[in-house]
Amino acid sequence: MTTNKELYVPKGATADAHHVLDIGPERAGWAHAGLRIVELAPGGTHTFATGDSEWIVLPLTGGCTVRTEQEEFQLLGRESVFASVTDFAYAPRDARVQIASGAGGRFALAGARCERRLPARYGPAPEVPMEERGSGNRLRHVRNFASADAFACDKLIAVEVITPGGNWSSYPPHKHDEHRPGEESELEEIYYFEIDGPHGYGYQRVSPSREGGSDLLAEVRTGDVVLVPDGWHGPSIAQPGHDMYYLNVMAGPGETREWRICFHPDHTEGY
Repeated sequence: MTTNKELYVPKGATADAHHVLDIGPERAGWAHAGLRIVELAPGGTHTFATGDSEWIVLPLTGGCTVRTEQEEFQLLGRESVFASVTDFAYAPRDARVQIASGAGGRFALAGARCERRLPARYGPAPEVPMEERGSGNRLRHVRNFASADAFACDKLIAVEVITPGGNWSSYPPHKHDEHRPGEESELEEIYYFEIDGPHGYGYQRVSPSREGGSDLLAEVRTGDVVLVPDGWHGPSIAQPGHDMYYLNVMAGPGETREWRICFHPDHTEGY
């Protein structure tokens, strides 16, 4: 069984000289999904090799230039994750990437180990599919910037969710920890959280879908991460008066890149 300590990663726990957050497959204890966050001072740069993974550079605050060996993309970025959707850049495996920011900012690198080397590409903000999911106090706003049907990757799936203060999201609880063709895909998942306001918080639940499976109830604040290797996940609950943002990064072993989920049979209302 994965312990609560391993599933909940508080802000700063994986920081190093180059990242404020660095969770690779080895740290997570799985095989595919990863997430890094870099903070750049005005005029700062960050260079990295993509290795055996594909990566999306996603501005959280600020804008930047993303350069690979053959391409250069200007990302306008955004003021904050609560202000708007953002443009982004895709970097393929086996490449060298530089991120440079004249005004400084904070940038997420969502990654997944992959097999195919796809071309580097720019993702315009106006082309990001937007979705309202649920209703009432289960309403949330989903930005499907790299969902399986919105942007081509080999293994990586990534979306953003804004949950209004006082609302529940990731509800009904659902799972994607088994390969069942046409019904459920096997995907590891990372939740990265930000809460609007200096004292805001939320809660994240992960419950076992099998004997000895993952089990967690965590209070989350800005910069915290929850890992979901298996199990029912949800709800994600936002404190009243404080909107909650999370970035979901997913990847798995399936030959087909798809997001197929199974809802908890005891909680099927309110999708």
